Amino acid sequence: MEAVRGGRAEDVPARLERLGAAERRTVLARLKVLRAEVRGWESKRPREAADVRRALYVAGAGCHPGAAGAATWLGGRDLLPWRSEGGDLVLRVVAGQTPEWLAEVAGRLAARPSVAEHSYRVIRGLAERAGCPVPATDGCVLGWAWEFRAGSRWRRSADAPALLDRLREDPQTPVLVVHALSMAESPDELTWTLTEAPRAHWPTAVAALVAEGVLDRAEVLGAAVSRLLRGGRPRDLRFPLDVLRLVEPTAAEFRERVPDLVGMVADGPSPIAGYAQEALSALAADGTLATGALAEMTGAALFRTEKKLVRAQLTLVGKVLAREPGAAAELLPAVAEVFANEDTELQGRGLKLVGRHLPAVDGAVRLELAGQAGLLSPVHRQAAVELFGGSVEFGAGLPYEEILPPVPEPQPVGPPAATVEELVEDLLAKGVSDDPVRFERALDGLVRHAHRNREALTSAVREAFGATSWAEPYHFAYESHGVHSVLAALLGAVDPSWFASRLSWEPEATACLHEGLTGIRDTRLWEAASLVGTNALPFLLAAPTLSTGGIDPATLVERLRAYRDAGVAPAPADLAQALLRVLRTDPGAGRAAEEAWELDTPAALRLAAWLRSETPLAADVRVLGREEDRSLLRWHVVHRLVVDIADSAVVREEFPPAFRWLGGALEAAPRSCSHWIVGWEHWASVLPADREVLAACLVPSLARSVGGGGRETAEPLTGTAEAEGPVGRGVALALALGLGNGDADDRLRAVDALLVLASRGDLDARRVGEELAWLLAEGSLKPNRLADAARTAAATGAYGTVWAVLAAALPEALGDGKPVRGLGEVLAVAADCVERCGARGELAGLDGVASAKGSTQLVAQAKRLRDALRR
Repeated sequence: MEAVRGGRAEDVPARLERLGAAERRTVLARLKVLRAEVRGWESKRPREAADVRRALYVAGAGCHPGAAGAATWLGGRDLLPWRSEGGDLVLRVVAGQTPEWLAEVAGRLAARPSVAEHSYRVIRGLAERAGCPVPATDGCVLGWAWEFRAGSRWRRSADAPALLDRLREDPQTPVLVVHALSMAESPDELTWTLTEAPRAHWPTAVAALVAEGVLDRAEVLGAAVSRLLRGGRPRDLRFPLDVLRLVEPTAAEFRERVPDLVGMVADGPSPIAGYAQEALSALAADGTLATGALAEMTGAALFRTEKKLVRAQLTLVGKVLAREPGAAAELLPAVAEVFANEDTELQGRGLKLVGRHLPAVDGAVRLELAGQAGLLSPVHRQAAVELFGGSVEFGAGLPYEEILPPVPEPQPVGPPAATVEELVEDLLAKGVSDDPVRFERALDGLVRHAHRNREALTSAVREAFGATSWAEPYHFAYESHGVHSVLAALLGAVDPSWFASRLSWEPEATACLHEGLTGIRDTRLWEAASLVGTNALPFLLAAPTLSTGGIDPATLVERLRAYRDAGVAPAPADLAQALLRVLRTDPGAGRAAEEAWELDTPAALRLAAWLRSETPLAADVRVLGREEDRSLLRWHVVHRLVVDIADSAVVREEFPPAFRWLGGALEAAPRSCSHWIVGWEHWASVLPADREVLAACLVPSLARSVGGGGRETAEPLTGTAEAEGPVGRGVALALALGLGNGDADDRLRAVDALLVLASRGDLDARRVGEELAWLLAEGSLKPNRLADAARTAAATGAYGTVWAVLAAALPEALGDGKPVRGLGEVLAVAADCVERCGARGELAGLDGVASAKGSTQLVAQAKRLRDALRR
């Protein structure tokens, strides 16, 4: 025990050798006491604690008589060393145990991924002494792969052994390589490319070992194919795909795995599907792929959205049918899958292929194909009628019906937790500070229960959270960390006066709009932290009553009445946020204003005046023209957008410092927003009654993302669409920028916002189109991204809505004989919308492009759109 307490792990094995079983049990009890004691040394004696823990790690392994207990001790999170440090000492103290005991400990450690990764040397040593292979688990492979990286010298010396030599010499290679191929998440070392580390390229080494017979070829192929079939992130599929390519399966080996390859074509990521398609195409070219398998593969490939895969499959089927006309009856129904493709060019290729081989099928197959032809775009319907006659039906005569999502109804926010126990559960829930509704409910409950019985709540929180990382003010130097700031003040970890000193914060005149939005939330938290548990804050006035963040006016009046009856003056930031959240357009706002006036308290009178004001907040967005900013370095759109917050004397004079920027205190100048953006999930709930101001605040970050400079910047757009208030240029420009966002998920969020606004009757489609027009014309927005977003929106059934937007955007983008590069995809979506919704008329600039010579997609789609508008 002296050696352990002194942190002398190297002395432990020799001293343990002199102890019998009974003495070891006595020592084990004392080790457990010391282990608990050391847990409290971390902050004051970290170096000594580390030495003692290392000695405890070794001694405990030697004193546990049972394998389960020893494994639990060695896998303890507080004792687990970095990469088996001290592992040799552990192997010395367990040397006298039976092989069965050693194997069981190794198996138990290997079964825990995080433990196995850092205990690999111990696990391997135990397994070798037990005479069994290292358990094949994810954790062991991670530790094994790291050992190769840490122990190798190939980075520093050209004479060092390459990865292949070291793998060849390692007896664990046959088992662990096969398991590595099957892992859901490949170790980093296995995903290095040949360019990054030529002497340590795992796929090359594995392929060489397969050729040498060190690794079983069938096992490697089976594991790699099985992993690719399961799919996943491209990064995690790189290792098995590279191994498969380098091992080069034979045609016979591919034939054994045809169902798996077809599954990859159907559901695999594009690179995997492409590889499987190549392999199956080779079999089809040799005439060794069954027609049924080719038909299944064709249906799967033509259902995909990747044009390259679809074109390759149509070409393959055409070659097979040219060689084997009798396969038409089985293959053509699979080819008809392409009739539903969004690309009309691919539809046309499929229709021509069907027409070429239609004479080879009987009447039943012809009828089936005619039914599928009803899915064709109107541009191909005449050709389909000529091919199938009157047996094809397109649903002619049915009136077009625009399909929009149901109008979203804000959901009532439930009351805060009724008991301390329920509140603690809310506070412990994962992501509580990231969800505005859960956050506000938990914050209000925290304030209420702290006011009722601070001691009981403090005791429950301290027990639930234990040692925290909020022990010092510096933890909150840059942000509030959600409810943690209030909890820190409640527990006495941070003096409330420290938070109170931050209430004077006000964004500088050149500050970012996002800094202002997040600053409002943080200021509310600083204020709550400084007052929590006192009579000055019985509950929150600003707690939302609706999921959008809005507050029912009548409810806010009742809260102010309760404050008056209790003789409490509202906290400034709490009241300011409540005013921003109260719904001025609510049918009961007028009556609430009268009741607030009758209360005759300063806060109630402010509410009455606020409710009677039509536009207490307003914002406008301007775009600097070339004559205003000629600097090429500042040509990006984000440097030319100016957000003007309208002047409001009420906000500048009566609101706390953190809110005054909403009264026009910020300088009207472009803001690049190149900083790290935090707190966006709460922005919509800061201004749920002023949609246009909120949208204007989002414009700078959305503009940066148009060039691919950020992700999740469009997250607040859905909340903006569900907010109340007028719709102006800010909303239109925010939507336009979102539809052209560089991130696919953000474009999808913008589509959701567009459809929500349309369903509410608040969408100004022409204005959105006009914003898209100049963004396209000057090259700030890429047409393919707009086409993707527009296609997604139209596919929901909102063809008329999408066409209304594109109809306003296209004339300027078509230009005076010089259309925007890449506009063909957008024209294709527009043509599809017109064909489906039945719009008619002329589009400025379209005739000139449609009359041009050539067969480019731009010209072809322009002709299609022109014909559809005139049909």
